[in-house]
Amino acid sequence: MKNIRFSTSEDNDFSEILTKRVYDYFDKNGINTYANKPMVLKTLLFFGFYTAIYLFILNGNSTNLVLLFVLWGTLGLLQSFIGMSIMHDTVHEAYTKSKICRFFLQLPILAIGVEPKIWKIEHNIIHHTYTNVEGIDQDIHPRYLFRFTKNQQKKWFHAYQHLYATLIYSLLIIEWVTIKDFLMTVKYHRMHFFKTKRQTALIIGMIVVKKTVFFYLFLILPLQTLHFKPHIIVMMFLTMMVIAGISMTIIFQLAHVVPKITTENKLENLSKIYWQVYQLATTCDFAHNNKPLTYLIGGLNYQIEHHLFPHICHIHYPEIAKIVRETTKEYHLPYHYEETLFQAIKSHYSHLKELGRN
Repeated sequence: MKNIRFSTSEDNDFSEILTKRVYDYFDKNGINTYANKPMVLKTLLFFGFYTAIYLFILNGNSTNLVLLFVLWGTLGLLQSFIGMSIMHDTVHEAYTKSKICRFFLQLPILAIGVEPKIWKIEHNIIHHTYTNVEGIDQDIHPRYLFRFTKNQQKKWFHAYQHLYATLIYSLLIIEWVTIKDFLMTVKYHRMHFFKTKRQTALIIGMIVVKKTVFFYLFLILPLQTLHFKPHIIVMMFLTMMVIAGISMTIIFQLAHVVPKITTENKLENLSKIYWQVYQLATTCDFAHNNKPLTYLIGGLNYQIEHHLFPHICHIHYPEIAKIVRETTKEYHLPYHYEETLFQAIKSHYSHLKELGRN
């Protein structure tokens, strides 16, 4: 990856003032930036419900197919909630500074079938540093099927991307738990994120073990235990994966693939802008007043705050947002925002439609 630098000029004190104000908030209130008791309780609730539903299904007492498909779908929602709340903060080292706690937090992450070390590179290092930079940020990589920016080549079928997008989104978790971690490990080895072949081999071995456990628990064991035809059980498993894929992918898309945000394809332009200002230009918040949504999706409706302060636990974002919004207004900087979840989703799909046709 090319060595890309943002502006380091000292004639803009927005970052310094904002950072001081945010951390003064923590100091004045005598709290730290990590998870608090409500966050720990949420972790236990999410993982507890996930485990309880799984064990109820595996018990095999229910023969009600409608109920079972609903339960597998609920597992998919919880899978995405665990990913967005627990794994997200853990990978950013925003949950806790305790190595022991981080070790135990690997249990819920193991239960959703993805490798956090690979996602840390893709998400923390690449996406957070080079948000919406074409050719670098995987979140706006077109994969041929999409056109996420006006600079990307338009195909005839992109005119329908707003119609088939949800179908593709539904497949992304299936891809992630099967081949993506392996493909990205090889890619990051070539990009020298892993120093030696031995380190790469160890990571691949770890991924194999974790995915073996995941597929044994959620596919092989149900096939051995439940008294339904195999294709029915496979469909239940896929229901979980599809719902997780749709819910998680759409939430992440609402922050960066909407009309208000900026994308960049000329890397030399980055040296003219401050990183913090660029994060404001490329990120959009939504539905701050929807507290249940904030709770379930790990504060990812506060993506601006997350991008500016990724090492702060999402449980603090609602309070931080007040400071960020006030400071951006003071410095006449953008603060992109959609009032409701519905408006944010509508904005995303309208943007796909516009990019596919113009």
